[in-house]
Amino acid sequence: MEKSEKIILGIDPGTTMMGFGLVAIKGKNMKLINWGIINLTKVQGHDQKLKKIFEKVLELIDTHQPHEVALEAPFFGKNVQSMLKLGRAQGVAMAASLYRDLPIFEYSPRKIKQSITGSGNASKEQVAAMIQTLLKIDSLPKHLDATDGVAAALCHHFQNKPGVSGKSYTGWKAFLSDN
Repeated sequence: MEKSEKIILGIDPGTTMMGFGLVAIKGKNMKLINWGIINLTKVQGHDQKLKKIFEKVLELIDTHQPHEVALEAPFFGKNVQSMLKLGRAQGVAMAASLYRDLPIFEYSPRKIKQSITGSGNASKEQVAAMIQTLLKIDSLPKHLDATDGVAAALCHHFQNKPGVSGKSYTGWKAFLSDN
């Protein structure tokens, strides 16, 4: 494998729908490998949703062998309970990635939108349209959470230049000391 070839798993955490996207980067070429959602609407109980997130993220990692994981960081909303649940979902996705010894990079929703569209206030639809253009995709998925997952991966690729990076964790100690 060339040094410039890598696979990035992007995750848009959620406790109802969790979006993901896998992008292969080789030189200046970007290619969509897979995208989709983990639909958690029929899973009963928050603990069972977290278990399913952990299992599905491990499955994505084991199937596609990404080199890095980029996650959208929870934003500060008005509902504390929603924030807590979203933070747990993100934490479980991070735990699965760390369990497979993958480096994690975290980006704010605003940073991801800015990186993809040039505007930190872009809508989900604007982000999806830009991803469609960037990756030359014929049609968009039903749930735009999938394109949000791809956006996290592409944001990491665009930000991954010398001297520029998101928050990165290489293991539990690094994550815990920062949080």
